[in-house]
Amino acid sequence: MRALVKRESKPGLELTDVAVPEPGPGEVRIKVTNASICGTDLHIYNWDDWAAANVPTPLTIGHEFVGLVDAPGDGVDNFSVGQRVSGEGHIVCGTCRNCRAGREHLCRNTQGIGIHRPGAFADYLVIPEHNVYPIPDAVSDDEASILNPFGNAVHTALGFDLAGEDVLITGAGPIGLMAAAICRHVGARHVVISDINEKRLGLAERMGASRGVVAGRESLSSVMAELGMKEGFDIGLEMSGAPAALDDMIEAANNGAHIGLLGIYHGPVTVDLNKAIFKGLQFKGVYGREMFDTWHKGLAMLESGLDITPVITHHFAFEDFQAGFDALNAGQAGKVVLRLK
Repeated sequence: MRALVKRESKPGLELTDVAVPEPGPGEVRIKVTNASICGTDLHIYNWDDWAAANVPTPLTIGHEFVGLVDAPGDGVDNFSVGQRVSGEGHIVCGTCRNCRAGREHLCRNTQGIGIHRPGAFADYLVIPEHNVYPIPDAVSDDEASILNPFGNAVHTALGFDLAGEDVLITGAGPIGLMAAAICRHVGARHVVISDINEKRLGLAERMGASRGVVAGRESLSSVMAELGMKEGFDIGLEMSGAPAALDDMIEAANNGAHIGLLGIYHGPVTVDLNKAIFKGLQFKGVYGREMFDTWHKGLAMLESGLDITPVITHHFAFEDFQAGFDALNAGQAGKVVLRLK
């Protein structure tokens, strides 16, 4: 079968032939039809310090996908051949304290599909039945192929009571833009999103933002005055991984505000904790999706009219994967979907 493999410890990927995987007991083999490129895949493609420290080679990468059940393994009773499915990208141990308490997203022993074990940039993928998730007919293949990053946005945004609140999102990448759409969908008042990339900000209003802000050029205080906000932002969703953005968020936060941290920083970050303390701010770190409540709520919102498709800016045939990675590295793409069927 075709597979996109990180063959060596250097930048780039290789499209090559590998053996079709066989499902073991309790596993499901899926014929992948669409897969999207994640920021994590870009780290692996570029082979930065994080990738070199965490990803074994050779490895088939990729973890955002939709496909059809091809072969259920022994003991699999909940899925049938031909059923359309996606899958949770984090495989958990099931035995640690958090797993046994129903907090699987906090498992200390998480293994990532396409990071620690063979992934979804291939004609076939094998994952545990526990990770397979059925896709409703009302959800398109495009939407289904980005449910993992969408789930990150759902987990971060719905961690707080958004109804009637003013929300600041820093980082207008696909997850930040999807978070804006979620905030608007569930009843936030003003949703402001900031970024340095004006092309990405061009999508902000389509995704439900009240205002896009060019970071470093426009002040949040002036935008707040423009919107008639007399206090500060009630909710902050930090999606950029930029220390300056976190500083701006703390400065613009209302007393008692809640801040969700999803963006990954390149190194240690210096924060004015005195300001956070005197404002009474509450911070919540977010990694991945809440398994599996986030999946249920995310799909329910899509079925009830939430539109996340504007974040998908490029489609390529699987063989043209290089064009997709080039567009992402150039900062000219949102989500890139590769078509394998």
